Amino acid sequence: MQPLVSIVTPIYNNEGVIGETIQSVLDQSYTNWELLLVNDGSIDNSSELANEHVAKDPRIQLFEFIENRGAAEARNQGSEMAKGDYIAFLDADDLWHNQKLEIQLKLMTEKNVDVCFGGYEMIDAESKPLNIKVNALPVLTYEKLLKANYIGNLTGMYNCKKLGKIYTKDLKKRQDWLLWIEALKRSRKPAHGISETIAYYRKSDNSLSSNKMKLIKHNFNVYRKGVRFNFIKSCFYLLLFFYEHFFIKSRLIKPIA
Repeated sequence: MQPLVSIVTPIYNNEGVIGETIQSVLDQSYTNWELLLVNDGSIDNSSELANEHVAKDPRIQLFEFIENRGAAEARNQGSEMAKGDYIAFLDADDLWHNQKLEIQLKLMTEKNVDVCFGGYEMIDAESKPLNIKVNALPVLTYEKLLKANYIGNLTGMYNCKKLGKIYTKDLKKRQDWLLWIEALKRSRKPAHGISETIAYYRKSDNSLSSNKMKLIKHNFNVYRKGVRFNFIKSCFYLLLFFYEHFFIKSRLIKPIA
């Protein structure tokens, strides 16, 4: 019997792109999935558009927050309702390659891997390619992940039958990084990366990665409040992060000819 994959998608005012995102799931070559949409208090037509897909496909469910609670709570709600053997995440403005799930499940089964991620390409607001790819490391250890976030959340998937459900902590930013840190901590095995493109990340000008100064506060909170290092160790890892992020991880970002 094919394993069930639970896909968690938080939605917040994404009426312009949510249809395309859902379609990228419907187009998957692997079909035994459930899509858990969590509307995080949207004030546009996101909920109505999502419900059109719910009415057409029993694999799609929609959960509603009356007020905006943030991405962490939305992902946690989706994870709480998940029934799958595996859990994957797809934000409401990103897209998947149509063989994403099939490729990952094949690798995870063959190599007995608990956590898997992959390469992804950048697209703009109109879904046009920006000709930039973020490559994935072939193997990623817990210690390496502590130094910088090497897992694009839109590509990550973990075996929740083995690791249990993992809930994101209530930090303003970088909750996804903490989730994958916890996954590798529980697994005690490295994650495996897929070199080929399996997803498409919609880049915005106000993204955290485009504001380097905000990285200081948010990454310190990952170490201090998330991983719960003491103050000195948190400062030390913050220095490691900036070296790793700007001098090592940056080498994985390549132009597409």
